[in-house]
Amino acid sequence: MDSTTFRIGGDLAVSRLGFGAMRLPTEPGADRERSIAVVRRAVELGVTLIDTAFLYGGGANEQLLAEALYPYPDDLLITTKVGVAQTGPQGEWRLDGRPEILRDQVEQALRRLRMDRIELLQLHRVDPEVPVADQLGTLRELRDAGKVGRIGLSEVSAAELAQAREIVEIVSVQNRYGVIDREHEPVLAACTAAGIAFLPWRPLGAAVAPGAASGDTAEVAAVAEELGATAAQVALAWLLHRSPVILPIPGTARPDHLEENIAAAELRLAPAHRERLERLANPAGHSTST
Repeated sequence: MDSTTFRIGGDLAVSRLGFGAMRLPTEPGADRERSIAVVRRAVELGVTLIDTAFLYGGGANEQLLAEALYPYPDDLLITTKVGVAQTGPQGEWRLDGRPEILRDQVEQALRRLRMDRIELLQLHRVDPEVPVADQLGTLRELRDAGKVGRIGLSEVSAAELAQAREIVEIVSVQNRYGVIDREHEPVLAACTAAGIAFLPWRPLGAAVAPGAASGDTAEVAAVAEELGATAAQVALAWLLHRSPVILPIPGTARPDHLEENIAAAELRLAPAHRERLERLANPAGHSTST
């Protein structure tokens, strides 16, 4: 297994640089056709990990991926998330980890994605109003029934991850993280130690914010200029260097941005560049070596 791939759960091989589908327009028309073209191009470029969720358009994003890619290549993993639903008092979106909601969302995801089994299912958020054991116990039952292959979490603390691992095997965590956004450094450290895949969402974040004037953003831009690369490529390359369990999932609806992001896998950061980037947004008290 080379450095460009990772085995989720020890057996599911995927490209370390994936694709987040959240930003793809799904409404009928030219934008939808461009979305289909972009996700097909991602697969052509070697992406084998695509992230979606029920929350993204109430399932519309899942349907788009199925339209674009079904029948799926044997090596393609589409991971989706459940646990957020339009079950608020006025029909608004809210965290909802009730067992009946999770079961229904999995059944609907299987239908929309045209799958018999979701190889990696992630809990979008832990619902504080439902016992964690009930939420993860339900996903474990779905796994044991063969409808789910592996279970992951999203936006959790290190303590929540440890608690979850006492209930069921956790093979992935999807938290916000990037070169100048390291709030979840303890979670990454726990994932690295345990060999759990860490899928940073918003992996570019403020590092490429238009017009941003922070010192951190300027430093990323300076490194990019020295390397003849873009700030986005530097931010992604840093993540790939940061820990062997990191699987960034940058998203875009533009073909040029897609190709720019994928090219980041080939960008090599010299030790001096890595040292400069490591100093950015380093949370007090947290080591940056993993």
